[in-house]
Amino acid sequence: MQVIALAGLPRISAGDDIAALIAASEVTFPDGSTTLRDGDIVVVTSKIVSKAEGRVVAAANRDDLIDSESVRTVATKVHARGTTRIVETKHGLIMAAAGIDASNVDKGTVVLLPVDPDASARAIRTRLAELTGLRLGIIVTDTMGRAWRDGLTDNAIGIAGVSPLDDHTGTPDEYGRILEMTVIAVADEIASAADLVKGKSAGNPIAIVRGMEQFVTTDDGPGARVLIRPASEDLFGLGTAEAISLGRATAVQHRRTVRAFTEQQVNDDVITEAIAAAITAPAPHHTTPWRFLVLRDQPMRGKLLDAMRDRWIADLTASGMSAESIAKRITRGDILRTAPVIVIPFIDLQAGAHEYPDAERNAAERDMFMVAGGAAVQNLMISVAAQGLGSAWIGSTLFCADVVHAACNLPTSLQPLGAIAIGYPAGELAERDARDVASFLL
Repeated sequence: MQVIALAGLPRISAGDDIAALIAASEVTFPDGSTTLRDGDIVVVTSKIVSKAEGRVVAAANRDDLIDSESVRTVATKVHARGTTRIVETKHGLIMAAAGIDASNVDKGTVVLLPVDPDASARAIRTRLAELTGLRLGIIVTDTMGRAWRDGLTDNAIGIAGVSPLDDHTGTPDEYGRILEMTVIAVADEIASAADLVKGKSAGNPIAIVRGMEQFVTTDDGPGARVLIRPASEDLFGLGTAEAISLGRATAVQHRRTVRAFTEQQVNDDVITEAIAAAITAPAPHHTTPWRFLVLRDQPMRGKLLDAMRDRWIADLTASGMSAESIAKRITRGDILRTAPVIVIPFIDLQAGAHEYPDAERNAAERDMFMVAGGAAVQNLMISVAAQGLGSAWIGSTLFCADVVHAACNLPTSLQPLGAIAIGYPAGELAERDARDVASFLL
């Protein structure tokens, strides 16, 4: 492979014919040849493409310019010189400051990326073919940083007549092992090789690469867009701080009521982490009144649920419900039998509740502790959801506290707050219906 820079090019202005300048340039390759030939690849810095296409604009508010050229902010980094914004451009590129460049332009102006770099590459290729009659490849490049790696490289953002990728998937290596995920970003590697002779400050925005003719195509090809990983496959769609912020903002919305679980067991660590989140809830008088009973396949679980079912049947019978209706109603409690694990939360009313001489204030004190219990329950369920599991809060134990105390041999000061069924969801979670906040305001 041979790579040379085109020297002596003039400064590019709006309306300049880049292809004509390339065709008129003198070239001298290390092998002694002095003309372009079929299979050569012309690598052009995007900045001169932008200048020729009139993409030089006044350097107004930089953030406004970045916003106008991007679709979302991926990450931000605050440093001594200010704040760097990594954004996704309208082309789908992930770049610092949307590729807006203030170097090598008149003071008070900046250069934006080409509107459609693939179209720009195709136009240059078509024009060069008219002028030279040659089958050439065109790569338009821009400088990018890289995740996990220091230093910048040039990458292909516009391609015409070059295969962007070299897919080795399904081919054997020299030891006969079949390659499963080896796809080489040929266009990016050629762009980086060309950058070694162009340089950032040498004023050589165009390079010619020879020896890669096996990747030069007859037609324009798919362009550089195939180099952009689909969002569905992007494991790093946000910076660390942004991902944490999004997680915090959406944690509550991710909680769903799940009533069907797989048979996958729930690790103790999941429950421990969820309870750790629960006991960060607010509580009256700086107390810690929460208690939790975790039940898996212990005999106590069956004993408790049987006793609760018997009480439920008795209550429904006393209310006049038919045996058929009772049988249907009772099945609602099956989730507490089938869930991999259930957690019964309690409030200990002796863990710091104040006593008053009148019933009204004592009732309010009890309610205050019950609210603290509800906050703990919500925390626990949000933690479970954040760990990828589902849960359902069942209020049954609230209706038969005495049964719970007797079946589990617990003190009567512990007020049960329902039961939480926990497990891995058996299906996709439905989107939550939108609710109008205004309708809940008094």
